Amino acid sequence: MFVWSKLSASKWLDAWEDRFHGNPNFVLHVLKGGRSLRVEVFCATKAEGDAIAKQFGGTVRKLSSDWKNASPEIPPPLKVRNAFIVTQASAAKDLKQLAKDFPGRELISIPPEMAFGTGDHATTSTCLRILVDIAKTRGAGWSCADLGTGSGLLAIAARKLGAGDTFACDHDPFAVKVAERNFERNGTPGIETKELDILTWKPRKKYDVVLANIFSTVLIQAFPVITKTLRPGGDIVLSGILADQAWDVFTAAASHGLGFPEVIRKGRWITARGAWMNDLTA
Repeated sequence: MFVWSKLSASKWLDAWEDRFHGNPNFVLHVLKGGRSLRVEVFCATKAEGDAIAKQFGGTVRKLSSDWKNASPEIPPPLKVRNAFIVTQASAAKDLKQLAKDFPGRELISIPPEMAFGTGDHATTSTCLRILVDIAKTRGAGWSCADLGTGSGLLAIAARKLGAGDTFACDHDPFAVKVAERNFERNGTPGIETKELDILTWKPRKKYDVVLANIFSTVLIQAFPVITKTLRPGGDIVLSGILADQAWDVFTAAASHGLGFPEVIRKGRWITARGAWMNDLTA
């Protein structure tokens, strides 16, 4: 067993929690005085630790204790409306039991890895519920873009809800690989997946539904690009927004012609469903 670790300023606490949320091997220590953090992720192999260090810096060391037989407890599954059961379980026997326990619901398996989005975070779970509501009004064959896909969960849910042309992207190459594995695992191949920086991306298509579960600071900078992906009459779902940053996000969105009549707060997080202002007033 190996552990990756890095010292960080305490102002980045939210960012670290979001980046590794859902990974049971992630540990965050607030150091004496509260100005610094030590971030740790326990890894089965050195290669896993090195992959994190390559992206975030920090160091990787081998643990003296043998943790190979340790297995983290799988949290209870997430129930999304009457449509989904989202679980971190991946063993065939566990999935079979869940299918038996929750008949009539689609099962989505997202094992905890380094990519954000196992479903239990407030932003992801709320996006899923809104996505179910959107799908009910759209029938089948609508197109969807999942910007900042992480584990690929939202793109998977979109396909299972009837989306046709589906696009998923992330700036993190590891996340893209994880998402592609999850697409195969959940029987949703054919989702177009790309590694890209949303701030410099030049989209060539427009979509009926755009999902952007991204940090507020990035959302604000990315609106000139995001608006190029949304069709007239389309739905846009934003999340990853801390409550005290929501006004800045919605003000920036309005300056690009987007309005958000449906805003949901869950804990300290905001998720919003919106559209072009012209469509809202039509």
